[in-house]
Amino acid sequence: MANLIMFCILAVIILGSAIVCVTTKRIMRAATFLLFVLFGVAGIYFLLGYTFLGAAQISIYAGGITMVYIFAIQLVSKRTLQGLQESFSLKKSLGGILVALVGLVMFLVIFAKSEFIGNVVDLGLAKEVSMHEVGTTLIGTEKGQYALPFEFISVFLLACIIGGVMIARKEDKK
Repeated sequence: MANLIMFCILAVIILGSAIVCVTTKRIMRAATFLLFVLFGVAGIYFLLGYTFLGAAQISIYAGGITMVYIFAIQLVSKRTLQGLQESFSLKKSLGGILVALVGLVMFLVIFAKSEFIGNVVDLGLAKEVSMHEVGTTLIGTEKGQYALPFEFISVFLLACIIGGVMIARKEDKK
């Protein structure tokens, strides 16, 4: 019962922080609420007994990635951030909704094709996963392992930061 209560508290923190992170107009507040989301996810890992993943979540994502975001935000000039005004556009909103729906459909198709549902139905609960299996899955490059996706995401984040710096430099020259 205590685990359920703790899960509900963490879920409210994660969902509330995620919503505020996406809807706030101040970029530093968005980075701060992103940090709360990442700490909440680490809390769920700890709640499930995955201490290694919880510690990795805090050290890599909450510590490292959030600091990279804040560093990139600080590289952008204050004039750029102060003059930034959002304008509502129906075309942009429809495009965003379309992209979100495509992402949702892709997620549902992948989830339906995965073996997760079959494993849960067969066992009644999710099976116990050893730490060796978690480590092999995170570091491996075979099908269903995550080393390559993590590398692609890190290169993508680096490209986003470089693009943000280049845009900020071009605006400073004007």
